[in-house]
Amino acid sequence: MDLLSAWRSSARTDTGKVRARNEDAFLALPQRGLWVVADGMGGHQNGALASRLIVEQLADLPGGSDLNLRLRQLRKSLHALNRRLSQELTLVSGQPEPVMGSTVVALLAEGDRAACIWAGDSRCYLWRSGNLYQMSRDHSLLQQLMQDQQLSAEQAASHPSAHALTRAVGASEELVLDVVEFTVYPGDTLLLCSDGLYQNLSSASLGSALNLPSPQLALERLFELALQGPASDNLSAVVIRR
Repeated sequence: MDLLSAWRSSARTDTGKVRARNEDAFLALPQRGLWVVADGMGGHQNGALASRLIVEQLADLPGGSDLNLRLRQLRKSLHALNRRLSQELTLVSGQPEPVMGSTVVALLAEGDRAACIWAGDSRCYLWRSGNLYQMSRDHSLLQQLMQDQQLSAEQAASHPSAHALTRAVGASEELVLDVVEFTVYPGDTLLLCSDGLYQNLSSASLGSALNLPSPQLALERLFELALQGPASDNLSAVVIRR
């Protein structure tokens, strides 16, 4: 019997209403307990390439039942890709330091254990027993201003560079990844998404969607709600349920 057959998931991406191209990418491998959302940055081909490379590289990781080993392999893979993006791929002649990077949020699961790994402002949420928990913390100037200078979300949001990222794969030579490990219970629903999805949705809207009977229905509701708004960015989401 497949140990991970208990996992069901549904994934989708959309260009949104304003952007000409989609620089997001996602990966959904419920049979291997691996899901990823990556939001590319750098414009033109660069962002789309960076997010696609993340998804392709992580899809090649070996499966297995040792969550700690899989977590180490995933981190190692992202660090290697960060070196490649920050050094090799950005050495384009005649262009002063072009950016090629991407946020990443990944979820690894094994039995009743899960680990969320991320860099940037793509998020991981947990819906459990009628409560929504944000498992990841944005690596953005907005979050840093709130944390370091004790500003309110409204005050921090007025900063001209509030949405600048402080971490991303390919953004600097040193990649610092955050990890949170937790126990998953039957009925838990997890959401991985790019900022294009959550930026115009309230916690109540996210929760009511994740409370729907299946990952597919939850995903449809999330996109329906997001696309009713300005949808000025690409939007991607993966809904996962145990």
